[in-house]
Amino acid sequence: MNRATIQAFFDPKTWTVSYVVADAATKQAAVIDPVLDYDFKSGHTGTQSADAVLAYLQANRMSVQWILETHAHADHLSGARYIQDKIGGKIAIGERIREVQATFKQLFNLERAFLPDGSQFDHLFKDGEVFKIGEVEATALLVPGHTPADLAYLVEDAVFVGDTLFMPDVGTARADFPGGDAHTLYRSTRRLLDLPAETRVFVCHDYPPKGRDVQWETTVAKQRASNVHVRDGIGEAEFVAMRTARDATLEMPMLILPAIQVNVRAGQLPAADDNGIAYLRIPLNALSKRTQ
Repeated sequence: MNRATIQAFFDPKTWTVSYVVADAATKQAAVIDPVLDYDFKSGHTGTQSADAVLAYLQANRMSVQWILETHAHADHLSGARYIQDKIGGKIAIGERIREVQATFKQLFNLERAFLPDGSQFDHLFKDGEVFKIGEVEATALLVPGHTPADLAYLVEDAVFVGDTLFMPDVGTARADFPGGDAHTLYRSTRRLLDLPAETRVFVCHDYPPKGRDVQWETTVAKQRASNVHVRDGIGEAEFVAMRTARDATLEMPMLILPAIQVNVRAGQLPAADDNGIAYLRIPLNALSKRTQ
């Protein structure tokens, strides 16, 4: 019988699903992929999404042990620092975040004081590292390809896969961001699909086809049977050809520029200038200008 409880929180603005995973006995919890709201037009941040998570934690008398990021997201700002400031917990991500930080420090020409060494996070997981949420055992699994630093978190019979896999009728993450690689992504998906068939799969985003409600839970068996990109029988070469052609048609995510420079800082906003206002940087003519 599972000791851990799982509660999902869906943000309709970014199609993101955050989770609270808790040891029912000790009330120790991990928050996975929290969202900091951001209005692109006005430049205002907000905390409605993160506050919903906090309200749940407080209503259930849970304490936060971990705030877990599956990767440095390109489609929403992280609420990790906000939640930590409110209720505590260690912010953690995969150790290969250093590679992502180095890439984007150069792109954004970040301040000299920003070091691409992962020190902005409280803990950097190694592949296969075992840790605990209360007394519940969890394992960090390296699943790169979407970015070099992607992790999945295996907790009992559930795995939180970030952007590596989506629901079966949506497929997989793109692999054309800096440091991404379709061959690597395929091998990462197979690592996840080699878990026991009954393993529950919790995704970080859902972009449902017309006529389907938003969903975020499936199983390894269902993924292997019907994932439109990586079901059983689809080999690496076929996947790479599909992923490469598909990625070439995709626009950059709307929030990639504000999100990445916050998320490589573990959700910390840039320091304010001498006028008391914090600024995000927009590199001109540096990323692809592809349109659908």
